[in-house]
Amino acid sequence: MQFKMLLAAAAAAFAAAPALAETIVIHAGAVVTDAESDPRGPSTITVTDGRIVSIADGIQPAPAGAEVVALTDKTVLPGLIDLHVHLTGDPGGDFWKEAVEPEEWGVVVGAKNARLTALAGFTTVREAGSSQHSAFSLRRGTAEGMIAGPRIIAAGPALAIVGGHGDVTGFRPEINAILASGYACTGAVECAEKVRRASQNGADWIKITATGGVLSQQGRGLGAHFTSEEMQSIADTAHSLGLKVMAHAHGARGIEAASMAGIDTIEHGTYLDDGAIRAMKANGTVLVPTLMAFQGISERLGTGTYTPVVEEKVRAVAEAAKVFMGKAHDAGVRIAFGTDSGVYEHGRNAQEFRLMMGQGMSSREALASATTVAAEVLEMENEIGRLAPGYSADIIAVAGNPLEDATVLETVDWVMVRGRVIE
Repeated sequence: MQFKMLLAAAAAAFAAAPALAETIVIHAGAVVTDAESDPRGPSTITVTDGRIVSIADGIQPAPAGAEVVALTDKTVLPGLIDLHVHLTGDPGGDFWKEAVEPEEWGVVVGAKNARLTALAGFTTVREAGSSQHSAFSLRRGTAEGMIAGPRIIAAGPALAIVGGHGDVTGFRPEINAILASGYACTGAVECAEKVRRASQNGADWIKITATGGVLSQQGRGLGAHFTSEEMQSIADTAHSLGLKVMAHAHGARGIEAASMAGIDTIEHGTYLDDGAIRAMKANGTVLVPTLMAFQGISERLGTGTYTPVVEEKVRAVAEAAKVFMGKAHDAGVRIAFGTDSGVYEHGRNAQEFRLMMGQGMSSREALASATTVAAEVLEMENEIGRLAPGYSADIIAVAGNPLEDATVLETVDWVMVRGRVIE
C-alpha cells in the first residue's frame, strides 16, 4: 500500500511539473528589428517557447541544451504579413467547380498553400474570404502546429448583395440558391444580422464586397453595390462586437462610401479618385492594394482561363492597376501590404514589393507596409511586425538588405512561425 502511495505521489508530482522550456538560439549575420531601424551587425537571438527572449550584440554562446541555428551569412528580420490571401483556392477560371467540389476540399488545398505561403516568408496572413469553416479549420491547424503555415486571421464568407460579387452567380437560379453562403443581405437590419452571424461562427474580421468584382460571373460593372446605410450598419455592428471590416472595392464611389461609413480597410481600390482619397484620409481608411492580383489575372488573358464576361473586366482594369496605388501613396493614404494570393499562385506573395516600388514606394516603406503597418491594422503591433523581447518568434532570413532593396524578399532562406521552423 505504501509503495502504491509513493508511486501515486511521484506521478502527481511529475504531472504538476512544468514542461522543459524549448530554447533556440539564432546566430545572425545582421538583424533588422523593424522597418524604421537600420540593421544591427552580427547578433544572437534567443527564442524560448515560441517567444523572443533577447537580442544580443555579437555571436554569443548558446546555453546548454539549446538548439543553434547558424544564419551568420544572412539578414534576419521580422516575418512578413499579407493582409489579403485566399489560401483555400488556387488560380484559374473553373468557377463551376463550386458546384462539384465539397467545401472540405478547401482545407486540403489550404494546407498545401499555407506551407507555401510560410516558406515565402509570410508568417501572418489575413484570410480574406472562404467557405464557412475551411479557413477557420486552417486557422486552428496552424495554431496547434498540425499544419505547417502562417498565423491565420480569418474572415470566412464575405457579406455581399444578392447577385453581386461574393454571392453565387453564373448557374441556374436553383443552383445559385443551393450554393449560396447565406451571407447576402439587403437593408441595414439584415446586414447587421449577417455581421452578428459571422461573429457567432468564428470570424476574426468582417469581409464585405462593397462593389462589383473582376473574377465573379456577374456583369454589372465595378461600381458600388451596398448602399451607404447598409455599409454604415455593417461597420457599426462589427465595431460594437470588437471586429474590424475589410471591403473589396474597385469603383471610386464605392470606395468613398465605404470609407465614410467607417470601413477599416479598402481592398484593391482600383478606380480611386480625389473624392475617394479625401474620404480615406479623413476617416483613416487603409488601402490594401493587392497589385499581384492584377499581375496574376493579366498573365492569363487570352489563354481561355476566364469566361468572356470576366475577361472583359480583366482588360478594363489593366491600365488603372498600374497607377492607382502611386496616386494614393503620393496623396498620403496609409497603405498596408496585401496580395490576393489565390488569384495568382501561392508563394509569389513577395513579388508585390517590386510592384509597390514601381508605383513610388521606397524599399523601407514597402517593408514597413508588410510588417509594422500591417501589424497595426490587425491591432497586433505588440505581438508581431518587429523583432523584440516578448514578441512572437516570427522570424525570417534573407540574403541582402531589404531596407535598401525589398526585392531580396522574393527569396527567403529560412522561416520560423511562432517558434516553429517551417521546412
